[in-house]
Amino acid sequence: MMKKLFTLSSLALLAAAGLTACDTGGGGAQPAAVSTLSTGAAVSGEITFWHAYSAGGGEIKALEKTIIPNFEKLHPGVKVKAVQIPDKDMHQKLVTAAAGTSLPDVIRADIVTVPELAKIGVLTPLSEAMPDFQSWADKMFPGPLATNKYNGKLWGLPLDTNTKVVIYNDEALKANGIASVPKTLDELKAAADKVGGKYILAEGGSGAWQMLPYIWSNGGDMTDPDVKKSSGYLNGPKSVAALQMIVDLYNKKAIPGVILGGSGGTPTGDGLPKGMYPTIVDGPWTFPNMATSYPNFQPKTSPMFSGDGGSVSVVGGEDIVMTQQSKNKELAAEFIRYMLSPDAQKSMGQVGQLSAEKDMAESMASIQPYYGAFLEQLKTAKPRPATPQWAKVDDIFTKQTQLALQGKLSAQEAMDAAVAQIDPLLAQG
Repeated sequence: MMKKLFTLSSLALLAAAGLTACDTGGGGAQPAAVSTLSTGAAVSGEITFWHAYSAGGGEIKALEKTIIPNFEKLHPGVKVKAVQIPDKDMHQKLVTAAAGTSLPDVIRADIVTVPELAKIGVLTPLSEAMPDFQSWADKMFPGPLATNKYNGKLWGLPLDTNTKVVIYNDEALKANGIASVPKTLDELKAAADKVGGKYILAEGGSGAWQMLPYIWSNGGDMTDPDVKKSSGYLNGPKSVAALQMIVDLYNKKAIPGVILGGSGGTPTGDGLPKGMYPTIVDGPWTFPNMATSYPNFQPKTSPMFSGDGGSVSVVGGEDIVMTQQSKNKELAAEFIRYMLSPDAQKSMGQVGQLSAEKDMAESMASIQPYYGAFLEQLKTAKPRPATPQWAKVDDIFTKQTQLALQGKLSAQEAMDAAVAQIDPLLAQG
């Protein structure tokens, strides 16, 4: 979703282990040869699938009791060994396994880690290996698909996705004299002025996950399209104006202190149903969480506040990728296809995993009506910049944004300082 499984310190460890011999980053070592796999061929043998599905939400049950057994029935004699690894442990597990040449065949990878894994040569580029890749790519919403892009290749496919929309408490808005939920950034600012020192919006952090929807919707961006530089983009007028708007709202006390992160203040998922925060911007997981803790509260949704750039939110989720180390790539590819099939996607949709496939939207919305708002937002949602340096880039951006919120730097100074640190990282590829 939005967790950072693989950090740049991992690259040094893997390089020390000699894994850069198959590096695909264009930095001197030659990429490993890619064999074109067949489609529809008889498959046999065994593969291992690593994932971080949650046992508590029914995801593992759907995988182990329905999806894998159905796949194995379609291919008698085939065995899929599923290994659940908690999010907090996945990073170290990948590092250790890669160094010891014991990676699995298939991984459900957090979208922000795919460029890192591709750069160090862990992955097989599916856009080259699967002859039917484009037919699968064409099914996907563009934002989730783009999370797989690095160095001109697509290394995986979106397995599940999510995005964020405005979720609001209608009664809290009306109690503050706001007749209807703000639809635009300008309406949000006007509502903040109208409530006069009361909260109009709550954000649970100040990282790219939280701030990029405002920057994009205002017409700004974090980097150029090729993710080569942030200069002129992150510190450009539209991006800086979006950050300044958030800073202004914070200074007017229209946004609570939880935007600075940490444990201070009421979390957004509690403040909304309690009526403290009239609006938040959050994902589909908010609904089952609130239904459990606040069964009498009925949250409502609206698209991300729009501006000169439209209504643009951020993509989350996981991709499905194949490792270079896999000894049974034909079976791995067939398993990937099945995980993207309507049967498997519907099974996961039943337990909260939203499909990234456009033609699955109607089926998803029939499972949970609130999925509809997020599926509509996915038409314009964008991924965070796909770079192996993402963990450090996001950390720099977050710290500089916090300095602006704290009044230690102006919005322009903060973004200028961020660009000065981010551009050398992006230049590393």
